[in-house]
Amino acid sequence: MKLAIILGTRPEIIKLYSIIKECQKKDLDYFILHSGQHYSYELDKIFFEELKLTLPKYNINVGSGTHGAETGKMLIGIEEILLKEKPNVVLVQGDTNTVLAGGLAASKLHIDVGHVEAGLRSYDLKMPEEINRILTDHLSNYLFAPTLSSKNNLLKEGLKGNKIIVTGNTIADVITKYVKVANEKSNILKNYDLETNQYILATFHRQENVDNEEKLMGILGGLELLSNKLKLPIVLPIHPRTKKRLQEYNLSLPKGILAVTPLGFLEFLQLESNACLVLTDSGGVQEETCILKVPCVTLRDNTERPETLEVGSNILAGTTKDRILECSLEMIKKNKNWESPFGNGKAGKSIISYLVSKYI
Repeated sequence: MKLAIILGTRPEIIKLYSIIKECQKKDLDYFILHSGQHYSYELDKIFFEELKLTLPKYNINVGSGTHGAETGKMLIGIEEILLKEKPNVVLVQGDTNTVLAGGLAASKLHIDVGHVEAGLRSYDLKMPEEINRILTDHLSNYLFAPTLSSKNNLLKEGLKGNKIIVTGNTIADVITKYVKVANEKSNILKNYDLETNQYILATFHRQENVDNEEKLMGILGGLELLSNKLKLPIVLPIHPRTKKRLQEYNLSLPKGILAVTPLGFLEFLQLESNACLVLTDSGGVQEETCILKVPCVTLRDNTERPETLEVGSNILAGTTKDRILECSLEMIKKNKNWESPFGNGKAGKSIISYLVSKYI
């Protein structure tokens, strides 16, 4: 078996960690292909360093651009490398343009595709991520679904049950392994004079939120109300896209918001695991907070992680300021006795064992 692992963004690096480590452990023939969708040190290379991963064999350095330009450049670059390397199977993870380009390039070359984190659905086609994940699921040979809920989504769309393997979510693998390390090695709380359970963490970067001035103003207004009400610092690692839109719209962050540069994996994990509340529009952060037993408020009207709503770790607030305050005050009092639905921390091992059984 020759395996190509295609990635391009911060979440993909983190979520493919356990799969890459399992390939190394089993001494498999594999290589990593990086699209370059995320390319700054803070959103890319630092994660390879902190997770002790070998750097990609290839990086096509696509950079930023429109969805069409990004995906088109990726298709050209990925196809060229796959023709040269001739892998038996390609693994992609999640819902980014890199995932769609990797899956599409491989399937057109009749190379088997495995989609890690298959079956997630928000049922909101205005989200580019929803389009990417649906198309990738329908062209994949192996659908590695993290939960029974995601498996059922795939079955409803007519995908064959023998293609679907429920594995748990690979984010549980890396969180389980690194949360203790993060709290021992990171100094982020000390650096910003933060006390455990005495601050709020916020992240927002999604196109449908920050590219919409009204929604962005609603989020900022909600954070201002929350800061005024609870008198707790709100830490905001500010994504480059968010920073750019704030400048374009001539908006400033409210008082009480501590804006910090994008963080490495260990720093963010320490911040996340010690917060009393997290507000986010990130799907991955919804999962992570659920695993870490930190209450989460999602700054969206829908989620492709409904399991977090079902177990009670998360609530949908949308982007209106009063609703954000209302949901935050509800969740900060939440009993943290929920059980994580995302598996036992062995998803990467399950995925690689399954592929080995198919090809070796």
